[in-house]
Amino acid sequence: MAGAGESVHPRSLPGWLATPLATAYDVALLDLDGVCFAGDARVPYAAQGVGGARAAGMRLSFVTNNASRAPAQVVAKLGAHDIEGHPEEVFTAAMDAAAMLREHLPAGSLVLVVGGDGVRQALLDEGFRVTSTSDDDPAAVVQGWDPCVDWALLSEGLYAITKGALHVATNLDATLPTEKGFALGNGSLVAAIANASGRTPLAGGKPYPGIYERALARAGGVRPVAVGDRLNTDHVGARAASIPGLHVLTGVSTARDVVLAPPAERPAFLHTDLRGLLQPHPEPVRVVVDGDTWWQVGQELARVEADHLVLARAPRPGARQDLTGAAATLTLDAYRAAASAAWAHADEAGQEALSVPELTVGPPGP
Repeated sequence: MAGAGESVHPRSLPGWLATPLATAYDVALLDLDGVCFAGDARVPYAAQGVGGARAAGMRLSFVTNNASRAPAQVVAKLGAHDIEGHPEEVFTAAMDAAAMLREHLPAGSLVLVVGGDGVRQALLDEGFRVTSTSDDDPAAVVQGWDPCVDWALLSEGLYAITKGALHVATNLDATLPTEKGFALGNGSLVAAIANASGRTPLAGGKPYPGIYERALARAGGVRPVAVGDRLNTDHVGARAASIPGLHVLTGVSTARDVVLAPPAERPAFLHTDLRGLLQPHPEPVRVVVDGDTWWQVGQELARVEADHLVLARAPRPGARQDLTGAAATLTLDAYRAAASAAWAHADEAGQEALSVPELTVGPPGP
């Protein structure tokens, strides 16, 4: 999707914007894990990107599938990474699930919490009563990731669901990024109860569009951009909500994943990190040189030949780089050009498979 007022290419191709996203859009819907931090590890340029967007007048909403923390805890964790945040700017999957539950149960209903403080606080804020035992005959079970969730608590949830309680999951993420790698996510624990109960839960969070729509209503913006690292949650949800997305390479989905992304997962804007909020995004242009069609971004050219990508430099593709090895390093604009070429080829050739190596995107500059 192109930037506001600059619709040039189909939405399935990377967008472009002559001004920074932070001045073209009025609110950023920011993912947390893999975007603002990675477990306890810092994400390069995250504080610079968020702080710069705020200074430019952009509203911020921190939208996360992690249901373990209440808003005040999220703000404290952001602060530990030198990122300013406020409780009213936080919208978690726990809050999304609690809001969704209000569509099925009246306020005051008793809910069994298979999760931690984030889920418990979200339910209380929506007017529900909470319990931790199936003996109280709860009307629903709300399940969200938390390190306190163990076999005993999962079993309490199963007992209640077997007796007829509604099963609601804050999200279905199979994994959770940490500083050590990928740990079990809420979706993996939800699958355990669903496998045992034989019942499919209601699910909130990403990739469902409702979490973005509710977060946007809370933030009060009208021209949002969603920022995420994970294609199959952050960007599927953003597209379902008709919100352009900025993908960053600081979390789950790699540059190779982006280049090979199916239409439903494709972001509108591509960058390495949150500096993407503060910089223009150059236009991908289809050009013909010596009879060959290339996609050009800045001075970088890319095209598909046979089953692989080829890179070159404008204005004439003299020295070429065939992406046929196990790994390759690209500039940021070459990455954008490669995605443009690969996506156009997939759309025109019916998703014909490409051979793409692991890609490292070099620094885009300060």
